[in-house]
Amino acid sequence: MALSLGRQLAPRAISAAPGLTASFVREALQRAIHGAGPLPGAVRAAESALRGQGGDVDKAVRAVIDDHVRYAGAQGFLTNVGGLVTAAVAIPTNVAGLALVQCRMIAVIAHLRGHDLDDPRVRNAVITCLIGGEDVDKLVGQRKLPAPPMALATAPVHDPDLDKVIAAEVTAAIIAGVAGKRLATTVGRRVPVVGGLVGLGADGWATWRVGRYAAGELLARPRAHG
Repeated sequence: MALSLGRQLAPRAISAAPGLTASFVREALQRAIHGAGPLPGAVRAAESALRGQGGDVDKAVRAVIDDHVRYAGAQGFLTNVGGLVTAAVAIPTNVAGLALVQCRMIAVIAHLRGHDLDDPRVRNAVITCLIGGEDVDKLVGQRKLPAPPMALATAPVHDPDLDKVIAAEVTAAIIAGVAGKRLATTVGRRVPVVGGLVGLGADGWATWRVGRYAAGELLARPRAHG
């Protein structure tokens, strides 16, 4: 229900923030891979997580998810505190922050699993993971997306035309999800801290689900046999 209502509100969210187009997803991914603010890039983060877990890739993946759930909860709280939950301008702020955190998490997982983050096919897979398994399956079933993330990452060739299609579909799904969450949190609009706590929980939970999906979808690349 929240997602369907969110999709109805998505055009309103976009009109309130005309700069929020499909290109912002690519920008979020670029910053996630190369680093943004105090957060180092995905490759450095992956190597650090791997060292911290004694070289165990699966433990490193779990640690990365846990870390980013905390990051997402913190940014969700900050963007919702002070009654911003009721302001249209808070939607792009939250979308951009959450997309950056989740893109970074997925990119780190992809690198840990042996995927090349410079490969445009892998980048499409990372972006697609942002919307989670249920929506990916739905969009694949509707033929709006050609395949789930692992198949995108390992496609025989890169289709440049697919880049815009994936970015547009992922952007629409993310905005719809955030708009739907706003419906659930407007109850706290006169109690700003309540709104902030709801944002913290919602963003943290959403990031955990996306992380688990990415971890299950972006499997280790098989070794080539000579």
